[in-house]
Amino acid sequence: MWSRIAGHSPNGPRMLTPAAKQFASFFMGGFECSSHRRSDGLRLDLIRSTGHEGHVLNDYLACAELGLLTVRDGLRWHLIGADRGRFDWSSWTFMVEAAQAAGIQVIWDLCHYGFPDHLRLGSDEFVGEFASFSAAAVRLHRQVTGRAPLVCPMNEVSYFTWAVNIGYFPRLEQEKRGWLKRRLVAAALAAARAAKEADPDVKLFWAEPLINILPRSFELEDRARAEELRLAQFEAYDMLLGRKAPELGGGDWAADALGLNFYPDNQWIDGGSTIPLGHHEFRPLSDMLVEAHGRFAKPLFISETGSERSARSAWFHYVCGEVREAHERGVNLDGICIYPVTSFPGWDDSRHAEVGLFSTPHSDGKRAVYRPLAEELARQAAAFAS
Repeated sequence: MWSRIAGHSPNGPRMLTPAAKQFASFFMGGFECSSHRRSDGLRLDLIRSTGHEGHVLNDYLACAELGLLTVRDGLRWHLIGADRGRFDWSSWTFMVEAAQAAGIQVIWDLCHYGFPDHLRLGSDEFVGEFASFSAAAVRLHRQVTGRAPLVCPMNEVSYFTWAVNIGYFPRLEQEKRGWLKRRLVAAALAAARAAKEADPDVKLFWAEPLINILPRSFELEDRARAEELRLAQFEAYDMLLGRKAPELGGGDWAADALGLNFYPDNQWIDGGSTIPLGHHEFRPLSDMLVEAHGRFAKPLFISETGSERSARSAWFHYVCGEVREAHERGVNLDGICIYPVTSFPGWDDSRHAEVGLFSTPHSDGKRAVYRPLAEELARQAAAFAS
C-alpha cells in the first residue's frame, strides 16, 4: 500500500518533478551518521547507537517501501582509518552491499565530523590522509558495485568550524581567525579532487546550513553585524566553488549539487532567541531558496530537514509547500531529505529524540513507521507528481 501511494514502482524509480535530475527519487531519507568526539572526549557513533549498523538492510528496504529510493548515509572514517597507513573497510562494505540489494541510491558522507584520533584537525597530514581515504573509498565502491558513488566529501564545513571554535567539539590550539574553515575547505577540496581522479564519474554533493539572523536592534551597527553573520553561511560554498580564496583550488568542478540543511531553529535574533515558524519575522523558506539559487546558479536540494514528535508532519508540509513555491519562481531544486529518518539518541545526553519516519528497531529488526508523517509524505508525493 505505502509503496504504491508514495510512488515507488516495481518498474523502477520515477521522477516526481521536472527539477529532479540528480537523484533516484525526489524525496530522500537521511541516516544520522555523526561520529565526532564530544568536548568531554566521548566518541559518538550514531550509525551504531541508532541500530542502523545492525539493521541496515531492513532500514534501506523500509525507505524503499515508502518511495525513498535515495538516502544520505555515511562512512566512519575514524574506524576505517584508525590504523595509520591502512584502511579497514569492514564497517562499510556491508552497507554498500545492503544498498545494492535494496535498490537504494546512497549519497555517502565521507566525513560527518569524525576523523581518526592520530590526526590533528586541519593539519597537512589531515588533508593528505583525507584525500587518500576519499580515493580509496571511491575505488572500493566501484569494485563492489560496478558504479561510481555519489559522495558528500565533508558535511557542514560551516557548522564543523563553529562547533570547534566555540568548544562544542574539542577545541584546537588557538589559531588565527578563519584558519580552520579554510583548512576544512582545503581538505574537502583535496578529497573531492582525489575522488574525481579515482573515478571521473563520481558525483559531488555538499550540505551546509541555511539560516537567517536578525539584528538585536535597529541600530546601524547591530544591523551590519547581523547581516555579516548571515552572509557567512555562504562562505564555505563560495570557497568550494572558487569564488572566494581561489588559491584553495575550488571551482565549479567541485559540486554537482549544493545541499541546504533547514530546521525549525535555523532562524534567530543575534544574541537572542529563535524565531519560530509563524512569527512575523520568520523568513519564508522559498525566499531563502531563491537567494541561494541566484547566488550559486547550481542545482540545489534540501539535504536535511525535520522536526520532532508531533511537529514532524506540519513541518514537512511547510517545507514542501515552500519548495513548490521556489520551483514556481525558477529555482532548480532536485530533492528533499527527511533527516534524520530514524529516531536517535541525542548527542549531549542520549535523550530519545523521536524524529523522522521510523522508530528505534524492534526485536525483529524492523522499525515502526510514524504514520502521520508517512501519510503526509504520500500526499506530498502526489502533489509533486501532479
